[in-house]
Amino acid sequence: MKKCNLKYILVEKRLVDKFTSSHETLNDDTFMVEHNGLILFRLNWKNVQVNLMPNDRREKYEKEKTKNSLSSGSSSEEKSEEYMDVRLKHCLAYVLHTSGTTGTPKIVRVPHACIVPNIQHFRVLFEITEEDVLFLASPLTFDPSVVEIFVALSSGASLLIVPTSVKVLPSKLAAVLFSDHRVTVLQATPTLLRRFGSQLIKSTILSASTSLRVLALGGEAFPSLTVFRSWRGEGNKTKIFNIYGITEVSSWATFYRIPETILNSTLKCELPLQLGFPLLGTVIEVRDSNGFTIQEGNGQVFLGGRNRVCFLDDEMTVPLGTMRATGDFVTVKDGEIFFLGRKDNQIKRHGKRLNIELVQQVAERLQQVESCAVTWHNQEKLILFMVSKEDLVKDYIFKELQKYLPSYAIPDELVMIDTLPFTPHGKIDVSELNKIYIDYINLKSHSKLSEKEELWDKLQHLWKSILSLSEDPLKVPEESLFLNSGGDSLKSVRLLNEIENLVGRSVPGLLEIILSNSILEIYHHILQTVFSDEDLPLSKSYATKRKLNDINQEETSGKSLRRKSDMPLNYDNEINACIALSRGNQILSLHTARFLTKLEHCPSAHSSNLISQTDIQNMKNTNLSTLIAKSEELSCIAKDSEEKKLTIGAEKLELRVRWRSDTGKCVDASPLVIIPASDKSSATVYIGSHSHRMKAIDLYSGKVKWEQILGDRIESSACISNCGNFVIVGCYDGFVYVLKSNSGEKYWMFATQDAVKSSATMDPITGLLYIGSHDQHAYALDIYKKTCVWNLKCGATIFSSPCLTLNPHHLYFATLKGLLLAVNPATGNRIWKYSCGKPLFSSPQCCLQYICIGCVDGNLLCFTHFGEKVWQFSTSGPIFSSPCTSALQQEIFFGSHDCFIYCCNMKGHLQWKFEATSRVYATPFAFHSYNHSNKILLAAASTDGKLWILESKSGQLQSVYELPGEVFSSPVVWESMLIIGCRNNYVYCLDLLGGNQK
Repeated sequence: MKKCNLKYILVEKRLVDKFTSSHETLNDDTFMVEHNGLILFRLNWKNVQVNLMPNDRREKYEKEKTKNSLSSGSSSEEKSEEYMDVRLKHCLAYVLHTSGTTGTPKIVRVPHACIVPNIQHFRVLFEITEEDVLFLASPLTFDPSVVEIFVALSSGASLLIVPTSVKVLPSKLAAVLFSDHRVTVLQATPTLLRRFGSQLIKSTILSASTSLRVLALGGEAFPSLTVFRSWRGEGNKTKIFNIYGITEVSSWATFYRIPETILNSTLKCELPLQLGFPLLGTVIEVRDSNGFTIQEGNGQVFLGGRNRVCFLDDEMTVPLGTMRATGDFVTVKDGEIFFLGRKDNQIKRHGKRLNIELVQQVAERLQQVESCAVTWHNQEKLILFMVSKEDLVKDYIFKELQKYLPSYAIPDELVMIDTLPFTPHGKIDVSELNKIYIDYINLKSHSKLSEKEELWDKLQHLWKSILSLSEDPLKVPEESLFLNSGGDSLKSVRLLNEIENLVGRSVPGLLEIILSNSILEIYHHILQTVFSDEDLPLSKSYATKRKLNDINQEETSGKSLRRKSDMPLNYDNEINACIALSRGNQILSLHTARFLTKLEHCPSAHSSNLISQTDIQNMKNTNLSTLIAKSEELSCIAKDSEEKKLTIGAEKLELRVRWRSDTGKCVDASPLVIIPASDKSSATVYIGSHSHRMKAIDLYSGKVKWEQILGDRIESSACISNCGNFVIVGCYDGFVYVLKSNSGEKYWMFATQDAVKSSATMDPITGLLYIGSHDQHAYALDIYKKTCVWNLKCGATIFSSPCLTLNPHHLYFATLKGLLLAVNPATGNRIWKYSCGKPLFSSPQCCLQYICIGCVDGNLLCFTHFGEKVWQFSTSGPIFSSPCTSALQQEIFFGSHDCFIYCCNMKGHLQWKFEATSRVYATPFAFHSYNHSNKILLAAASTDGKLWILESKSGQLQSVYELPGEVFSSPVVWESMLIIGCRNNYVYCLDLLGGNQK
């Protein structure tokens, strides 16, 4: 009332004594008029400091006070009164230690002046009389106990104290409180209340006949209203309060009585409850990250008040009115404050910010859940602990959670427990939950599969449950692919965890197998790893690998596989000058200095790091613009997915299929385009597919020049040799194949010990080829001497392709355990390494100053060439796409599983983002639009088969075209042609034509 400067109030006559005793700041000359049992008060307030003033008035009051103090020349004694001094006699009421459950443990020394306003206000707020019975729910080491004790004693009420042995038995405690002693006021944490269980709460504690008059919940976030309503019995009249505070400003700071209209409403309300109003003598402020008080929006709560001051740790004096940071985040809307969660509970998961209390509240709303808690175990796994009302199948709970939670918030693991552990202060005991989870993991490891015959049925069950197919009685078809069946990278991690828990050990390389292979191949991979000593049935994808045992000792040593060549190579005499284009604007110039200066059709982007130093020297005076094509044909293509045409300005653009080539099975590899210096019209596309076929296709006509059958499926993209006479490609059978570029004839095969999905990188200085394998090794190969120069064990599967920079001369590899390695290309020695924490499917991309790579956690990471992390840019989904840099290396383009294509500058700042219609797995390709000489375009593909042509500076859509299948291959553009693979078994070449070209 004083806060709003109330002048008049009507009070019932029978409540006058309570009113006057509750408002000691009224003057004795307060005017009263009685009429019809009501008394009209005209209020006159005593001239005392009141900390419940609104912020603006309080600030004005403090300014006036400071001004008057300065003008009157206050004495040092008066100044000393502006501080609370712990050494003053009778200052302290008690001392306690904080538990550290919501922050760093500390010693808190509490003055009388700080805690007494709490006792006074709660006594009035709860209308305590000598008839009341209060339960001492809090231990003496928890500051709410002081309020409970002295609210009862100062009101003549009864205080019920029960032994710990009774407290730990919910049913017995409920009987003692509400049957034996008829408790009327209960102040408790939500965890303590949850321990009674929803049935007991509804039938006893919050029943229509309960003795409980007041229930105040605090110390933790208030349960969701949907859940709380389910706890109330029909006809219950208990007054419900949400109270909030911190030990550092002992004890409570705000209160909010939940209106009956809200409690009785049948409408769903998932919003958090407001914190309500400051208690007597308390000031509450919400400040932004810069420390400024805000009236709207999100910020951190600060608590204090003139006398609401405590001494922390070694503090001897504290200024009156000190405000303490709480670590709690709220949102302010229309003057009301709503709790969002603790800073400690804000986590970054899969590139997205998440408050784990949200997961708990959603889980708690499920009808079958008695109570639950969520932890962020080792900052790696989100674990949901659940007490269930009935026997439940985990699959059902996960399926229900997926209805209400985004994919990044779905827990990694669900652990069923009998009861929630709690601390002596009545809060969730996180350390005990962590112990329970460790025991749970150990138990699962002991109950692993004993026989391989069980694996197929178990794998089928896990597959269906994680993909929400648990009601389907049919077997999962052997050829089913996880991504095609509704899976994504987040669900794949869950499947990986479940499988490893099932078999009781880690299964190297399994995550990538899940994302790209059929369920039958996943099954065989597990068998191969877990039951490797037994006689196993072979799938086709592993048959060739097993044949490695039949090769001679030299072949299986990992050194080299020597075979006689039908055509001895004279390296000095047989050199084919050419340009090689591959995904992500990777352009390799081979002995083409004179050719380049005359070239009229080179794309806009090139990587100087991939052009040999000899060529760079010869090109010093060559303007980059001469390398940017001014083709006679239009190089921008378009096709609208509905109208098949798109108008840009006054000009129509359309995208037409020039040719397509059937490979027999899915094409996930990206094309390699080779343009000979001598005759660009004989340009060739090299690409492999799941059918084991490696093909060379004429770029202009689509005619197949040659086809070679390799030992297994091919997902590796081809690489050209330094002399231009060979193409190099990895294969699932564990071999790296060196094929003659003009005929496809096998020149050399190098054996690794596992599948090779990485694409090779060639060093133009030494001619060495670098490639990674699923056998966890990186290799440097001299194809001319047919030998392995060095190999490096990287500690995990290498899926992505290595990246080479000439200045400094570094080679970069990335692993599925999240390790980024910088290696000396000549020796194979590590230069530096950086752990990104999550798997790296994206290939690193070098530019002049930096090395960039995408991570499964949703971050694009940028490093110097000396291993210093410069910045990271966060998206809302895993990044499998590799970065692509623009012509002048000013922008970085990449895609994310959040369905966006991004453009950042070299400082990591977002330039634009474009929303596609599905996840973006492929690497974008920047190219020059001849028709608009100053325009650079970007080609990108989403997994649903859409090809997107964007303006690279703005991200504006120029054209879209839909292929008849999923796309994981990356586009390559040359002149007015775009080449890409598709999962409908075809390689496509599409013309980028303008409206006048028919």
